[in-house]
Amino acid sequence: MSFFNKILASAGIGSAKVDTLVDQSVYVPGEELSGIMRIKGGKIDQEIGKIDIELKTEYIVENDDKKTTTTCCIARVKVSDGFHLKQGQELEIPFSFRLPLETPVTHAKQPVWLDTALDIGMALDPTDRDSLKIEPHPYMSTVFEAVHLLGFRFRSSTCESHPKLGRGVPYVQEFEFTPGSEYARDIEELELIMQLEPEGVHVLVEVDRRGRGLSGWLETAFDMDERHAWLSLSRQELSYGPDHIADALEELIDRQIR
Repeated sequence: MSFFNKILASAGIGSAKVDTLVDQSVYVPGEELSGIMRIKGGKIDQEIGKIDIELKTEYIVENDDKKTTTTCCIARVKVSDGFHLKQGQELEIPFSFRLPLETPVTHAKQPVWLDTALDIGMALDPTDRDSLKIEPHPYMSTVFEAVHLLGFRFRSSTCESHPKLGRGVPYVQEFEFTPGSEYARDIEELELIMQLEPEGVHVLVEVDRRGRGLSGWLETAFDMDERHAWLSLSRQELSYGPDHIADALEELIDRQIR
């Protein structure tokens, strides 16, 4: 094998290539993700140290009123130990892992993707990035339907820095809703943060109240216009359907705006 080809491979030209393919087009948090990794050898034999897949997303960090976007690795999975990849050799390696419950929903352009890398010593590692579509977990969907029944409409969703509430990740995903006519006089915005569990979901309900009069002005000026409370819903409660959850949400919201 020519020295020139080795130099090109070390720079990523004519080196091994990797392509990651998942079995489904849509996933939900907590579901098992599976697929295959296709690897094709380059113009020279190469030693592969290992193969990893990283599940990643982005979240917003705010410091001194300045917002920056940071990448977070939600999970890292080893697909293969090291091996010798021959020139032009083609391999398919299956993989599977369970998506963490903290995997964000990809609504409002929230990105979630897989990064795949071959560890090749003294060479530019071949990489592959594959975007994922993550829909709400069934527990979350029931809560969203309940919110809709109360007249609220989805406005936006972002992942924000919050290490204390993140449970192993440095962010939480916030879902923002605008009120319908019933709550338009009292509420500026409704915000939900959900913590999924195998047997249910904890929902942090935050109401941004609409300021009225002097007391409303004071609350807004001192950031006191937001009130929040937890609503814990078991699998059994969720099985009663959106109408039942809407009643519980309505009672909690009404307490916050009194």
